[in-house]
Amino acid sequence: MTSRPLVPLILAAALLATAPFGACAQAQAQAAPAATMQGSPSKLVLDNSQRILSTLDSRRAEFTADRSKLQAFIAGEFDQMFDREYSARQVLGRHGRGADDADVKVFADALADSLMRRYGSSLLDFNTRLRVRVKSETPLPRGLGVKVSSEMLRQGGEPIPVDYLMRQTPAGWRVFDVMVEGVSFVQTFRQQFDTPLSRKSIRDVAADLRAGRIQADARTN
Repeated sequence: MTSRPLVPLILAAALLATAPFGACAQAQAQAAPAATMQGSPSKLVLDNSQRILSTLDSRRAEFTADRSKLQAFIAGEFDQMFDREYSARQVLGRHGRGADDADVKVFADALADSLMRRYGSSLLDFNTRLRVRVKSETPLPRGLGVKVSSEMLRQGGEPIPVDYLMRQTPAGWRVFDVMVEGVSFVQTFRQQFDTPLSRKSIRDVAADLRAGRIQADARTN
């Protein structure tokens, strides 16, 4: 198992730019054959991640000098890969039942922005020499989508399991949950925001996120 302090970095990287798959430029052919990957969620994640990591490497000095450009890049990638409003409803859990779509969107945007502010810069320090093995792509129960299971391979350490839960949307396949060593993004933040949402409205909690009075924290116990 990896050390717990490393989990937030990996989870944040996965959420913000699906970066754990980024070593696909160096990945071995241990993944599923290209013919079976074509057009699949696994193929989509791998292709996007290769481009993302290449951009981070080539523009590292630029992004380091101007963090606003890094934030703009991450925001664009996040919007392409992450189904933020569907994921936000999962995070809201019981508090989101019957909630207005507009309120959920406000919360989803505030949560995404909080994550990007807190963890976005960490992507510049992410180890791009990792290798990734895609192990499987399996259907989720009740036709909810698919789970892309992978392992992050690092020198001198045990493989780190990273799973992506994805669903088909009108815009294509999108990630709605990420699990690092079995730790779910959705479950982590559902627990974190349960108390604030029990005391305040969805919009009020979103406003607190925007103002920095509370922060999305990827750390786990």
